[in-house]
Amino acid sequence: MFTGIIETLGIVKKIEKEHTNIHLYIESSISEELKIDQSVAHNGICLTVVALENAIHKVTAIDETLSKTNLSTLKEGDLMNIERCTRADGRFDGHIVQGHVDQTATCIEKKDQDGSWLFTFQYDPSKNNITVEKGSVTVNGISLTIVNSRFDRFTVAIIPYTIEHTNLKEVKVGSEVNIEFDIVGKYVSKIMALRN
Repeated sequence: MFTGIIETLGIVKKIEKEHTNIHLYIESSISEELKIDQSVAHNGICLTVVALENAIHKVTAIDETLSKTNLSTLKEGDLMNIERCTRADGRFDGHIVQGHVDQTATCIEKKDQDGSWLFTFQYDPSKNNITVEKGSVTVNGISLTIVNSRFDRFTVAIIPYTIEHTNLKEVKVGSEVNIEFDIVGKYVSKIMALRN
């Protein structure tokens, strides 16, 4: 389990394709501290560390993961938001994040608010995912609060610290991001669908 509080940024150093899988080699400030078989969130996707060498760790994404995320669009040199799993004895910042991306969304608007930014993301509503104003959502693994919720889109307000310390700095209109909707909202949506 994760909280959506990004620990560090990683850099994609190499991408290898093997059949329908891709192997990602990530350099980060915490790579040397990781262990093989450890679960680590990369842009909100829970991936297992399968190899370590110096300050680079390797993870593998299978077809199921690639079909639901933006991993297949990554290029060498891209930044990734990295978060290790939550410690049982730590403070619980952010919100409950599973590291299971529900779908991708597209940035359709980015507004500079002279000290903060508003990002609006549009997603396919046919998957029955929902957002609520002042609720939580995970964008590329970042726990964010929704300031405007619509049927197929939502807006989040971003402070300078988040821009500086995450890969939101690289997101522009047209960018595809990973979305994990709030787990409570997903259960409510499922229950309501079953009742109907």
